[in-house]
Amino acid sequence: MPDKLPNNPSTWFRYDAPASLSVFFVALPLCLGVALASGAPLASGLLAGAIGGIAVGILSSSHASVSGPAAGMVAVVLTCLDQLKSFPAFGLALCIAGLFQIVAGYLKVGLISAYIPKNIIQGLLTAIGIILILKQIPHAVGLDRSYEGDFSFFQKDGENTFSEIWKATSYFTPGAILLSLTSAIILLIWDKTPLKKLVFFPPSLFVVVFGIGANSVLSLYFPELAIAEEHMVHLPSIRNGDQLLTFPDWSSILNNKVWISAFTIAVVASLETLINIEATDNLDPYRRGTPPNKELFAQGIGNCVAGLIGGIPITSVVVRSSVNLQAGARSKASTILHGIWLLIGFFFLSGILNQIPLAVLAAILIMAGYKLAKIEVFTSMYKKGFSQFIPFLVTCLAIVFTDLLTGIIIGSGVSIIFLLKSNLENPFMVVEEKKHIGETMRITLPNQVSFLNKARILKQLRKIPKKEKVIIDATQTHFIDPDVVEIFQDFMNTEAKQKGIQLNILGMTALGEGQDHIEFTGVLNKEAQQNLHPAEILNLLKEGNKRFMEGNPSHKYFGQQILATSDNQNPMAVVVSCIDSRTSPELILDAGIGDLISIRIAGNIIKESIVGSVEIACSEIGVNLVVVMGHSNCGAVTQAMHGNESGNIKWISSEIEPSIKNAGLREPERTEITPAFINQVAMLNLRHSVLKLKRLSPFLEEGIKKGQIGLVAGFYDTTTGKVTFDKMEYSGSTYVLPVSESSEIA
Repeated sequence: MPDKLPNNPSTWFRYDAPASLSVFFVALPLCLGVALASGAPLASGLLAGAIGGIAVGILSSSHASVSGPAAGMVAVVLTCLDQLKSFPAFGLALCIAGLFQIVAGYLKVGLISAYIPKNIIQGLLTAIGIILILKQIPHAVGLDRSYEGDFSFFQKDGENTFSEIWKATSYFTPGAILLSLTSAIILLIWDKTPLKKLVFFPPSLFVVVFGIGANSVLSLYFPELAIAEEHMVHLPSIRNGDQLLTFPDWSSILNNKVWISAFTIAVVASLETLINIEATDNLDPYRRGTPPNKELFAQGIGNCVAGLIGGIPITSVVVRSSVNLQAGARSKASTILHGIWLLIGFFFLSGILNQIPLAVLAAILIMAGYKLAKIEVFTSMYKKGFSQFIPFLVTCLAIVFTDLLTGIIIGSGVSIIFLLKSNLENPFMVVEEKKHIGETMRITLPNQVSFLNKARILKQLRKIPKKEKVIIDATQTHFIDPDVVEIFQDFMNTEAKQKGIQLNILGMTALGEGQDHIEFTGVLNKEAQQNLHPAEILNLLKEGNKRFMEGNPSHKYFGQQILATSDNQNPMAVVVSCIDSRTSPELILDAGIGDLISIRIAGNIIKESIVGSVEIACSEIGVNLVVVMGHSNCGAVTQAMHGNESGNIKWISSEIEPSIKNAGLREPERTEITPAFINQVAMLNLRHSVLKLKRLSPFLEEGIKKGQIGLVAGFYDTTTGKVTFDKMEYSGSTYVLPVSESSEIA
């Protein structure tokens, strides 16, 4: 985890100034290389880099992105220059392209960046890391024929990435290999040495200074190993400002080729920027998001300025941004400073900068690439499953073997295929539920159901067996394709009737003139109530408590249940429970409206009025099971054990007192009451209540003997959520309530 983000200006400077130097050393040759490859003046690349750093850096809301000339724009610039035949006319096109980007920002076109999948972004970052390593290997060993910043697989000189590496084996330069290997080792072990404490002296700056100094030593003492001029940075000489600036050709404003070029530049530069911004935000350890529309505005201003004074197109660049973050940058001050260093270095430090060996810069970029493309990245994506790993891998390979935009398009295409496949295979969720109304199949539709789901839905409907109870739940669905609605309508009107399927369609207002088509409801009718054996009811309650404990309660359609129970009720059980707020029977037994009759009284005590309520439930309403449910850590029991007899509470305590005595608790011991002792008394009190209920109700006792009514005790553990039921008493069996200190009824 990164340190807390500082907001002190001096702290910003502590991190950003050194990081800006690291970016500067990387950006310098890349700016020159992109300009060279684009067929533009070398100075135009440095101008673009400075504008991207200063102007875009000031206007952008990104804290880490570094903008400048990008390798992905090389082909576009070459094509536009070939069409326009004039660099001043190209400058006009670039200026207009910047205006297009500004308008796109105001029109909020940047929202498309939100639709780029994370696995595609990770594939881009990994690919950039691999490309940095592969492309810099020739420079690291002394072959500098390809320009810095050439990131396309097929190079301008006719070679490709791998043929260039093979070719480099014939051009080994011992001095370049020595400096690149030494620089890489320094960068690799830097954090394990005392040098890491030199915050104002980052490792990349150290190896640059080391490279210049080491090459000077080699020149003096080992000239055969010294790096020659062609293997060093080469800044063009500028004698006056007129050579640096190129102004637009305004006379070409009516040339349609200028406008076509401007539109092309705007589209490609905007796409690259949005993709790179997403990638940079993904690298940012502080996860500071960049508003994409504001970024388009900033890039548009930058390209307008570049077009006005002779620069080449600017975009956000992942390579420089990743180096910026790896160097410890905390704010966009690093980006702005790097732009200033480009201007200062170009005008005043060209003599020193021209002594930097390209092999040293290659080592810096190789290590940056290594951090982006570690093996851990591949293993992490693989663990996420093939739907994430395959698009990631395809994106990575496509970018390596083509270019950034082509690779992103290919990777996105594969990602869409997996998305469609997932949508086709999982257009709904099918769950088999065992309820008091019998086995029920519930088909839950997703938020969006398109025509692509037709085949899978039709196949599932045809698989439904005869006489099944089916709920098709579309209550959370915001869009259903009319073709799919028609499938459900045909099924409802024909096949469901032919197969005797009881169908309940919820939330699909297109059916039944805006009303849900209800063939059955999730509540008991009188016939089903009377056909349920007490043991079956007990099993339903046990299964309901299991769902409650697992956090997977059954779906309840309360609107239907309210309507279905408004005129009559046919509950399956009556529960005499305590008034404790944690023991709502309907909740912990996962029951719906109309399933239970709940009688609540402190301490589960049994009075004549409670007995009368139970008899009404059994004799008049038709309930077949009575549950007396106590619970752990009972407050009423605790108050009784502490001897609380204030007000009318004494009537509750007096009913619990026999159980306290049965537990063997003497008066002096009531100051040392433990949770285990409270639970023991609660279970004894539960036994006492069950026995008293039988004793006070001849009707209930007779029903138990005849096997018409079941009586069972249950103990709810407030710690685990589990209800443990005793052996049910009916048909004259002897009632025994074992007690243990484990808060469970065996």
